[in-house]
Amino acid sequence: MQISNNSVVQFHYTLSDANGEIESSHKHEPILYLHGQPGLIDGLVEALEGHKAGDNFSITLTADKAYGPRLDDAVQKVQVKRLQGAKKWKPGMIAVIETEQGQRQVTIVKVGLSQAEVDSNHPLAGKDLTFAIEILEVREASEEELAHGHAHGAGGHHH
Repeated sequence: MQISNNSVVQFHYTLSDANGEIESSHKHEPILYLHGQPGLIDGLVEALEGHKAGDNFSITLTADKAYGPRLDDAVQKVQVKRLQGAKKWKPGMIAVIETEQGQRQVTIVKVGLSQAEVDSNHPLAGKDLTFAIEILEVREASEEELAHGHAHGAGGHHH
């Protein structure tokens, strides 16, 4: 079965940039997702389309197809107490803040006593990324998965 809208796909990936490996799902559970629903970056969704279980391939996405270009005006000041994820902050660390659009990852630029300068660009913005993909399983989504808009099972959403 080929990957198309409403198929549930289970896959492993290794993500690299020009400097080498960034992260790999091989250390954890494989990714499980419902094709055609939000959750993966667009370039990756396009690359998966039409593949089937057992396929191994590699795709390089330019920054605009991945997490977008870096924005120069993305550095802002926030209250240190709004930063989530650590007790003590240092430049280069990734923090989570609540915004009106939900949670966002930010990178610490510098930290003062009560305020921190953070860069709200995604940590991978501006980078060309290479994904090595190993597709483990492709199946039809169940009616329940379609109703919920996501895949159920190991590596998917658990509700």
